[in-house]
Amino acid sequence: MLTRCTKRHWLRIFSVTLVAPLSLLHAADWPQWGGTASKNMVSQEKNLPETFEPGVKGTQGEGVLLATTRNVKWAARTGDFSCSTPAVAGGKVFVGGLINKQGVMNCFEEATGRLLWQWIEPCRSDLKEDAMNFRHFPKSLGVCSTPAVEGDRLYFVDHNCKVVCLSVDGESPVSGEAVGQARVIWTFDMYADKAVGARPSDACNGSPLIDGDLLYVTTSNGVDRIIDVPIKEDAARRCFAPDAPTLIVLDKRTGRFLARDTAPTAANMLHGQWSSPSMGTVQGRKLVFLGGGDGNCYAFEALTGVPKHPVTLKTAWWVDCNPQDYRAFGGMDIIEHYTLGDKRRRDTINKPNDGSFIGMSEIIATPVFYKNRVYVAIGRDPDHGRGRGMLLCLDADQAGDSTNTGKIWTYQGLDRTLSTVSIADGILYIADVAGRLHCLDADSGELYWVYESDSRTIASTFVADGKIYLPTEKHLHILATGRDMKRLSQIRLGTRAWVTPVAANETLYIASRNYLYAVNQQGASQGQPGAPR
Repeated sequence: MLTRCTKRHWLRIFSVTLVAPLSLLHAADWPQWGGTASKNMVSQEKNLPETFEPGVKGTQGEGVLLATTRNVKWAARTGDFSCSTPAVAGGKVFVGGLINKQGVMNCFEEATGRLLWQWIEPCRSDLKEDAMNFRHFPKSLGVCSTPAVEGDRLYFVDHNCKVVCLSVDGESPVSGEAVGQARVIWTFDMYADKAVGARPSDACNGSPLIDGDLLYVTTSNGVDRIIDVPIKEDAARRCFAPDAPTLIVLDKRTGRFLARDTAPTAANMLHGQWSSPSMGTVQGRKLVFLGGGDGNCYAFEALTGVPKHPVTLKTAWWVDCNPQDYRAFGGMDIIEHYTLGDKRRRDTINKPNDGSFIGMSEIIATPVFYKNRVYVAIGRDPDHGRGRGMLLCLDADQAGDSTNTGKIWTYQGLDRTLSTVSIADGILYIADVAGRLHCLDADSGELYWVYESDSRTIASTFVADGKIYLPTEKHLHILATGRDMKRLSQIRLGTRAWVTPVAANETLYIASRNYLYAVNQQGASQGQPGAPR
C-alpha cells in the first residue's frame, strides 16, 4: 500500500492493559485497544441503542447539529482523517488522527465531547540519510495507534515511529487559546534508536500493551515496496531493517528500552508489521501473543519484572498461519508472487478480484486470547484486492514450532481480513474484507451463518448488549448476537466507517472518517463539543 494517497491508507486501523475479567467492563471504561489484555472485542455494557440517527452537519462549519440527531449524546470532529479507535478512561476520550498533514492525539471530555487538549506533531524530517535506501516514510495517516490509558498516563505509537507517553490531563489553555496543549512525559524513537532501528512500511501502527511496569510495543518494521516498480526489481527487495525487532518492551515509567524479540519475522516479511500484542496466562505461564508480518502467530514469554539491562524475549511457540495450498507458486519467488497479487499493478495476477485469488498473507489482526486458545486470521492490505483468507483457533499451550500441532480448527470460508475477532457466550464473530460477517462456534469452528453487507470492511466487529456492530465503507450494520442471523438496523454515517466501535459507561462510540459520535439512550448533551484546530 502506498503512502501517496490518504484515501488508500485507512487500513491500519487497529487498525489499545491490565488483565481483567470481562465482568469488570460493565458500566466501565474502555482504556485500550480490545478493552483488556486478551483483546477480545466484547464489552459487558448494557442499555446501548440498536439504532441512531447521526444527523446533518451545519453549513457554517459548526459540525453536527444535535437537534437533527437521535440517540446521539454528542458528536465531535476528530480532524481531517482518523483511523484510530478511541480509548475511554477517567472521564476522557482519546483518539488519534491527522490534521493539516500532522499527527494528532485528541482528548475530549467524556460527558460533553468538549475538546480539552491536543498533541500535534509534524512528520519527521531527519530522513536524508536513508534517501537512497528507504524511499517513503509513512505520512498520510497521522496517528493510527489506539492509546493505552492507565492512571494519569496514556501511551501510543505516533506517525513518526515513536512511542509517546503523555499526561492524561494535559496543560491548561494559554491566553487566547481555547484548547490546552499536551504534556509529554517521555518519548522513545523506534526509528532512530540503535537498539531498534525500525523502518516502517506504509503506516506506523500498533497499540501498546501494559503489564505492570512493562510496555509491549510492535515496531511497525516492514518492506519499502512501491507498486509501480518493475517486478524484477521489486522481487529482489526485502526488509530494509532486517535486524530490527518486531516486538520491544519499554519501562512504562521512563521509556527505557528493556527487551526485544529475535523471531525471524523481518527475514520473511511480506509487507509490514501492523498487528498489536495481546496477553494471557496458560498453565501458569504468562505469554504475549503477536501476529507476524511473515504470516506466523507468535507467543513470547512475558518478562517477570523490569530488568536492569536489556534482555531478549524468549519465543515460546509459533504457528505458520498460511496453509500449504496458499504457497503453490509454480516455482515463483514468494515476494514476486505476493507483489503480483496486488490488484493495482498493471501486471497483476489477481485479475478477477472475486475472492478466489490464492496466495500468502501476513497477520494484521490482533490475536485474541480466550479460554486457553488464541484466535487469529490472516489478511493483507485491502488495496491488494480480495483473496482467500483463513481463521485459526490455536492451542495456547504449545512449545516451539507448533504449525503441525497447535491448530485446533481452521475456517477457510472467508476472504482475507484485518479484523480482530469478537467472542461472546461461546460464539465468534469476524468480518472479512469483502464485507461478510461470519458467525461460528468458538469451540468447534462450526459455521452458523454469514451476513452479506455488500461493502468492503476494514474495521473489526464489536459486541455489546446482545448486539454486533459492524462498520463498513457504506453503512454501520447492527445485528443481534446468537446462532440465528437477525439484522437490527443499517445506518449511513455519510462517510466511510473504518474504525472499530467501542463502548464505555453505557455509551457507544462510533467514528466516521472525521467525526466521533457518542451514542446512548439519553441523547444529546447540553455541552458544546469542541473542534480540533
